[in-house]
Formats: sequence, C-alpha cells, structure tokens
Amino acid sequence: MSAASVAPKSVAPEGVEVVNFGCRLNLVEGEAMRRAAVAAGRRDLAIVNTCGVTGEAVRQARQAIRRLKREAPSRAIFVTGCAAEMEPAGFAAMPEVVGLVANGVKTARESWLGEREDSGLDSVFGRSPLEEGFEDHTRAFLAVQNGCDHRCTFCAIPLGRGVSRSAPLAEITAAAARLVARGFHEIVLTGVDLTSYGADLPDRPALGTLVRAILDSVPGLARLRLSSIDCIEADAELLAAFAGEERLMPYLHLSLQSGDDMILKRMKRRHARADAVALCDELRRRRPDMTFGADLIAGFPTETEEMAARTLGLVEDCGLTFLHVFPFSPRPGTPAAKMPPVASNLVKDRARRLREAGDAALRRHLRGRIGRTLVVLAERGGIGRAPDFTPVSIGRAPPGSFTKVAVAGHDGRKLFGKCLDDI
Repeated sequence: MSAASVAPKSVAPEGVEVVNFGCRLNLVEGEAMRRAAVAAGRRDLAIVNTCGVTGEAVRQARQAIRRLKREAPSRAIFVTGCAAEMEPAGFAAMPEVVGLVANGVKTARESWLGEREDSGLDSVFGRSPLEEGFEDHTRAFLAVQNGCDHRCTFCAIPLGRGVSRSAPLAEITAAAARLVARGFHEIVLTGVDLTSYGADLPDRPALGTLVRAILDSVPGLARLRLSSIDCIEADAELLAAFAGEERLMPYLHLSLQSGDDMILKRMKRRHARADAVALCDELRRRRPDMTFGADLIAGFPTETEEMAARTLGLVEDCGLTFLHVFPFSPRPGTPAAKMPPVASNLVKDRARRLREAGDAALRRHLRGRIGRTLVVLAERGGIGRAPDFTPVSIGRAPPGSFTKVAVAGHDGRKLFGKCLDDI
C-alpha cells in the first residue's frame, strides 16, 4: 500500500458527509461507507475516515473533526480508519466525536444503524469484502485486498488493518464487468499490500492471474491500472501481462522507501536496492513506455548522509518520475520509534533534496513527451491522464471521454497541447 497521502475528499449527498485521509483504499472505503450510511437511513452525519501512516495525517484528521463540528454543531460525527484503530482513546475523548467504528466493519450497513455511542473498537477483521469506489465519474477503483502480513519497523498499518485478506477472483471479474457496463473506461485495482493478493485463497491465484482474468473476461474494459505494489513480489505472470497487454497501463507506483541496503534491513523491507533497480530495468525492457512512481522516506532512524545519498541516487537508477516523499514520522508502537532518530533539520533537508530530485525527474519526463500524440482519459477540471499516468491539460473534454492530444509543451507539472479529436 502506498504511504502517499491524498488530499481529503468530502462528499455530502443525502446528508452524509465523508472526509477521507490517506490512501486510495480509504477513498474506496469512504464511498462504500457513504452508501452504507445512506442505506441505513442516516442523515445529518459526518464520517471522518482517518489515516495512521504519519503523525501529520493524524493531526489533520483531528483538525477536520473540529472544523466539521464548527460548521454544523448539531451534526453527529463518527471516526473510523487506521488512526482510529491505533489511537482509539484519543479520538473517543474528543468532545466533538459521537463514536468510533472499527475498520473491519465500517463499510457494513449494520454499522450505521441507530445512534451508536461507542468509545472503543472491536477490531475483528473478517474476509475482505470487495469494495467499489469512483473518482469524478472517470475511473473506478476495486479494493481487492486488505490487511498486511508483513511487519515493516516503521509501519503501524497492520495494527489498523489486520492480516492480509483477498476478495475471490470470480467476484472481482464480475464487479469489473458491472463497472464497464455502467460506462467506466478505467478500473484501478487497489489494496493495502496488493502483490500479496490471493495468498489466502484456496487456489492461491497471484496478482498476475487476477490481471489476466479481468482482461480476458471483460473485453470491453479499455484500461486497467494497479495501485502501489511491492517490487519484490511482482510475479512472472504480472510481468508478462505488462509486456503483452496494451490495456494494462504502463505505470507502477512502487513501495521502495529507501535506496540503502542497511536502512532497508532496519526497515525490515524484503527487497534490496538491486531488486528495485532490476525490476524497473526488466519492465522497461519488456515495455519501453513504462513509467514509475515511488514512496521514499527521508531521515529514517540511523540514516547517514551516505545512506541518504543512495536513496537520492535511486531516482536516477530506477528512472523514477512521480515521487511521494515523506520525512520520517515515528508511529507509536512500532520498532522504528525506538531507534536512534536523525536530527529534525537533517530530515527536512533530505526530504527537500528528494523532492527537488523528483521535480527535476518529472520535468525530464514531461520534456520527453513533447511532440507525441497521446490518448488521454478526461477527468474534471480540464485535466486528463495519459496511459503512463502523466497529467495532460485538455480543456473542456467531457469527464470519462477519450481524446487525442498532440503534446506541445509542459508547465513543470502537466503536459499541454492541441486536442485533435474525441475517440
């Protein structure tokens, strides 16, 4: 699961407002919670779906709770998500909060019946339900996996999500067919540890098997994407799918975290630096237009300048384009929180240098697209996405439509050019 934090997203149809923090999975679950609460007959309700990846994410959630209460003092506010699982007493003690809802049951209609006033959580994680979410009526998300069996020393997510659980393959392919029938052209598969998909199912299908099954059984699907994956767990069938399936989009976001082998060991990551470089090289060999993003942590405990330089060098060695950079944030209950910390000024400086390297890499990537004609899937706000996830300015193309763009330039963040026609 990507540690990347996305901007909080709020929706409030029928008197139920959901404010999401954190990963794409939370966004998918946020939409499922809204539907469940509406189905349960709830009105004048706000749900704060928290993220526990960083201390800053927790702070922002608390801030949002206070804002929601100021805006509508009579509205009931419930809190759920990973941060609520990790720090239930702190959220329950907030005077604005009516109750907490456990991560494992938050998308169930029954969880929103009546006026719950829970001050604690029953953290039971059953079979992973298949959840669907949507983004601006452009792309659909399928949460096919939840939880994590690994114990990275910096990560508290297993405390909030439980062990790895997968949705059955047949349910996923059926859901994908329904989404295409509803008019969605792009589906994104997401999960906490997506490459562990299938390990808990009877026939143990790998992620590559799932990708093939979706593409084979849903021929009307124009685009299939993956969210963040662990580079060491990319299976052979997945690599082959990237090479041979044009409908599988040539973009991967990798959970790398560091480019130094000693730091990776102290993080209890399962890959070495060379593994990350080799995966990127192999995928580019098979699919020359492959583009990569990555999560990188700056200033992990015990990190020296030499170690930080090796992470910085990973941007070039892996050919990374879209970076999510995080200054190390100690999370309560994790082994890394007890390790010798790096001085805060050094952490900030290393994060700054990584972001600058990421900005430079993005500009190089954008320059390399000038002169090309790209097929872009339109989103709201005059922006669309090329197959490699590059943002493209497209003017007034209707959200969810495809258009060809002759790329003429860039502004450092996105491409722009002439829209040739709608497809």
